[in-house]
Amino acid sequence: MLTQIDHVGIACHDLEEKIDFYCSTFGLTVAAREVHDEQGVREAMLLVATVDAEPGAFQGGPPDPRAAAGTAVGAPPGPDLRAAEGGAGPGGAPGSGPGAAPWAGQLGYLAGGSYIQLLEPLGPESPVGKFLARRGEGIHHIGYGVTDVRAALAAISATGIRLVDERPRHGSMGASIAFLHPADLGGVLTELVEHPADHRTDSGPSPSGDGA
Repeated sequence: MLTQIDHVGIACHDLEEKIDFYCSTFGLTVAAREVHDEQGVREAMLLVATVDAEPGAFQGGPPDPRAAAGTAVGAPPGPDLRAAEGGAGPGGAPGSGPGAAPWAGQLGYLAGGSYIQLLEPLGPESPVGKFLARRGEGIHHIGYGVTDVRAALAAISATGIRLVDERPRHGSMGASIAFLHPADLGGVLTELVEHPADHRTDSGPSPSGDGA
């Protein structure tokens, strides 16, 4: 049922500060930045690793375009903030514009990729804002990849696990997502993630606001 650990969601007070920290410390790259007003959260998806088409092949992080161009590679590249502001992104790609995906001009979803999802609340009454008030900064949830989120919800619900989302809703980078109740999973808020490349659904937003 589960295909991979898609991402680890981390709640933080200052998104920009945490982006700089993870990029400078671990050499990660910003794959997407989005604001979800209905969930009260601002987020950044940082690419940790990808799996190549060759079975068993593994690559940490995205390829560094400087190496391909023959440029000396020193410190790991930091986040490209131009795309978030609607300017040119990596390689001169345009940022988000009318009708474009929120992550246009950024890496976006890479099949088999794993991510760190940084979450900053838009306000203290949002789900992530309340989480920070109760627990402080740290791991907010774990996201697992699935090929069919609707089928996964049905199968998991049949085992007695309570669902936060009875049906999928829209998530990061165009994914269809759904959350499972942490009280039935050892206190861990768990997210199921179906990316468009895996199996597209026609789901709409969920009335639940528990998650990001």
